[in-house]
Amino acid sequence: MALSPAPALRRKHRRTRLRTLGFLSPWLVGFSVFFAYPLLATVYFSFMHYNQIKEPTFVGLRNWTYVLTQMPLFGPALWNTLWLVVVMVALRVVFGLGIGMLVTKIKTGVGLFRTAFYVPYLAPPVAATVAFVFLLSPGGGPVNEVLSAVGIDSPPTWFNDPTWAKPSLVMLSLWGIGDLMVIFMAALLDVPKEQYEAAELDGAGAWARFRYVTWPSITPIVMFAVVTGVVQTMQYYTQALVAGKLASGVSIGPGTVIQPGYPDHATLTVPQLVYSLGFQNFNTGAACVLSLVLFAIAMAFTTLLMRKRAGLLSAED
Repeated sequence: MALSPAPALRRKHRRTRLRTLGFLSPWLVGFSVFFAYPLLATVYFSFMHYNQIKEPTFVGLRNWTYVLTQMPLFGPALWNTLWLVVVMVALRVVFGLGIGMLVTKIKTGVGLFRTAFYVPYLAPPVAATVAFVFLLSPGGGPVNEVLSAVGIDSPPTWFNDPTWAKPSLVMLSLWGIGDLMVIFMAALLDVPKEQYEAAELDGAGAWARFRYVTWPSITPIVMFAVVTGVVQTMQYYTQALVAGKLASGVSIGPGTVIQPGYPDHATLTVPQLVYSLGFQNFNTGAACVLSLVLFAIAMAFTTLLMRKRAGLLSAED
């Protein structure tokens, strides 16, 4: 006996849903295991006293109160992280776009220039940081030797000076600008040449061509670079930690525990504080609170940028 149209249609819809879930299952498993579960566990442990040895015990908002109102290093770590997000991301985008435009204009030896700007990005973060600490060493470093030779009697002490430590980290990030250079080069080369030719026929100068032809075409790529830069900088850990430890001159051996942030907490970031609380002081609850605060700030930055992008698109329409 043939099925009526209604049951047959329901079975077809059920098969369609199962097929769709089958295709989505890799993403669903990855999302659940690597995002949803860790996020829920972090929220859970933020209300617990847990030292990774004994069973967690519920303490209510005590961890939140401690981190937000009583932890002395939370303010400097948050300020350093936000400073790096604003300054480092902005300069990397501007510098990467400028290098990308420069390389696309070069007619001779373009392969050599591309390689020269991209190779530093391939250097491991620890090795690059060690090299920069050596170059900027106040006691005989090559950079200060050159500055002294050109008449600067008191060159900066870079990673040993709280005022210059974060700018030194920014210089390190600009040295490895190859990733953004490649992204912007691809975007710039994708701009239709016909639009440049039409703009020139209308008498547009270099700035007008950039403003009305180049910029509208690469705005989505710029937004991508800013959003990914914000997310990456909110997790800034390795370079600041290695630079602070090397600049402090403290010998690091087995069992040595060194508080991050040298000099004078100038290079202390929130991810470093999370690691210090969670794995050195075994205060997992407070570390989870810091992680959630960092996640909330990153989400706020991303949402603001995406809303700004949506507003620009609406204005153009």
